[in-house]
Amino acid sequence: MAQARLAGVLYLIIILCAGFSEGYVRGGVIVSGDAAATAANIRASEWLFRIGFTTDLLAFLSDVALAVLFYVLLRPVDQVIAMIAAAFRLAQASILGINLLNHFEVILLSSEAGYLGVFSSAQIDALMLHALETHRHGYLISQMFFGVHCLLIGYLLWRAASFPRAIGALMVIAGVGYLADGFGFFLLPSVAPTVSPFFLTPVVVAELSLCLWLLLKGVRTHDAGRGGGHGREFRAVT
Repeated sequence: MAQARLAGVLYLIIILCAGFSEGYVRGGVIVSGDAAATAANIRASEWLFRIGFTTDLLAFLSDVALAVLFYVLLRPVDQVIAMIAAAFRLAQASILGINLLNHFEVILLSSEAGYLGVFSSAQIDALMLHALETHRHGYLISQMFFGVHCLLIGYLLWRAASFPRAIGALMVIAGVGYLADGFGFFLLPSVAPTVSPFFLTPVVVAELSLCLWLLLKGVRTHDAGRGGGHGREFRAVT
């Protein structure tokens, strides 16, 4: 089915673009607790930082379309749950889009605009790092919505006969990982960075598995949902 392949393409765009922005761009310039070094890195790589903003924006635009496609693909399994899952993904995309203002705020602060003359260079550096910290926490808030989305999508994939149950199970585990990681950062910030890789490693496996299955297999509708559900079954297109 063309819709499934399109969903796979959009998922790959999201993984590559968001991974580049978060892991390479912001991850490469931020020096934890050092505002001056972070600001210097950003000023030296302003064009790269602008590209990171653009790739993030592309990822979040793709997220909106992917939310609709997942709803279309999985509504035969359970229309209500598929709609709720789409709503949580759309909420996540909305939060991430608004949160991008914090990323662009860093660019504005590094612009040396005349109105910034009321701040000292040290104050501007501190504001840049503060904007990045606010962006990080905005990301974590959106992650909570995405965690619920993954739980619901995992349940639907578990019931849809077109997907291996292992992918559904992995998406459920990914949802738990996202939620545990997010709550950990908000409730136990001193411990969370240490355990975060443990929670997020299954996330990478789950999302890549789903993305590749959509790209390589696709789906088509058939007759009845797995486990005697009221929806139609999905079968893989080979």
